[in-house]
Amino acid sequence: MSKPPFWESLTLEEMDQQQWESLCDGCGRCCAVKLQDNETGTVHYTSAACRLLDTESCRCTDYTNRKRRVADCLVLDPQAALEFDWLPHTCAYRRIAEGRGLAWWHPLVSGDAETVHAAGISVRGQLISEQYVHIEEIPMLVRTWKESSRDD
Repeated sequence: MSKPPFWESLTLEEMDQQQWESLCDGCGRCCAVKLQDNETGTVHYTSAACRLLDTESCRCTDYTNRKRRVADCLVLDPQAALEFDWLPHTCAYRRIAEGRGLAWWHPLVSGDAETVHAAGISVRGQLISEQYVHIEEIPMLVRTWKESSRDD
């Protein structure tokens, strides 16, 4: 009998740094600029991306120094995975925190980093760096994400 994968046998708090980091599916959705409605608290994603996001690879160009370079960058930890209700429903951290497991397109399940893109979950080709967008234009860039049709 084979041992279950770490994401099925460990809680987020029990994972080591390498396991934690490998949960990121590379979708890039968390790096989209978000707007929060002051009255309702609802968070809206936009088509603008953090200036550090490589919109083709969907990875941070300076992951190690991101918090220092982007003051409002939020660092995800196990508690935040439960508290950040703005995380997309497809986010592996959110899925594990909610007990839903990883989706079929997640690289740890599929064995291929491209499945997140092929499934239409990533932001590849969908965002423009905030450095090319005037601040007043950002509210006009509100968008919704496609949810996977075969999410589980």
